[in-house]
Amino acid sequence: MTDTISLLISNDWQDYELLDSGEGSKLERFGEVRLVRPEAQAIWKKAGPTHIWQQADADFIPSGEESGGHWVFKNSDPGRWMMHYHGIRFWTQTTPGRHLGVFPEYAAHWNWMSGLIQRASGPVKVLNLFGYTGLATLVAAQAGAAVTHVDASKKSISWARENQALSNLEEKPIRWILDDALKFVQREARRGSKYQGLIIDPPKFGRGPKGEVWEVYKSLPVLLQSCREILDESALFVILTVYAVRASAIHLGAVLEEMMKGLGGTCEIGELLLREKSAGRLLSNAVFARWQK
Repeated sequence: MTDTISLLISNDWQDYELLDSGEGSKLERFGEVRLVRPEAQAIWKKAGPTHIWQQADADFIPSGEESGGHWVFKNSDPGRWMMHYHGIRFWTQTTPGRHLGVFPEYAAHWNWMSGLIQRASGPVKVLNLFGYTGLATLVAAQAGAAVTHVDASKKSISWARENQALSNLEEKPIRWILDDALKFVQREARRGSKYQGLIIDPPKFGRGPKGEVWEVYKSLPVLLQSCREILDESALFVILTVYAVRASAIHLGAVLEEMMKGLGGTCEIGELLLREKSAGRLLSNAVFARWQK
């Protein structure tokens, strides 16, 4: 059983900064665009001066619905704009669900995964489930892996393919699959497909292309059982990250260790963090468990 918790800080960004946070909000810079979004965990007082908050380009005003709300732009809507991270270029834009197509704290996983792929002694096949706008997919492909990207949203896959073109990675071996994650993995198991790397980044709730219901507490254990069947004996890594749920990294670690029983290796659990520019405080964004051979 893992008995230490790692706090992973994504501090290698040029195009992103957590400028300040507090009183239920966070002020962030995405490229040249400054945005204010709700952040329930920022229970402390704001550290930065008032004027930096007032100079934000837009504020997200939440509604009573889960992740619902709308943006209020102080000037004009910037539309979409380009950001980059270590050679990966991607489009960023505001969405009705407060997200922007990138989770900056996840870069800690990108760096770790990229190193494992680059040091691998043979070919690496990676499966990215709930792949969203494809940034982890592109990082893995850039490092040398053949990647299968699965998402239930046609819009997200289109966005991911635009990011692939923007990053000049069209020639990399990437399969883009519009499907329900569990159904796809179960079919891969029946086909005898094997992968050396798994990226699992499930939502709290979701629906597949044909209305399949995803509820993380009920669905995740079933998905992980199926994932074990497609994991190669020479597997390099598994990354499991969960957002927006009242789950502990300890619980994720327990379910991942159960999945990986018999393959050896080591499990690491912890939180994905961003460090504030204003006062240096750490803001936790997600819990994770990851395994490596």
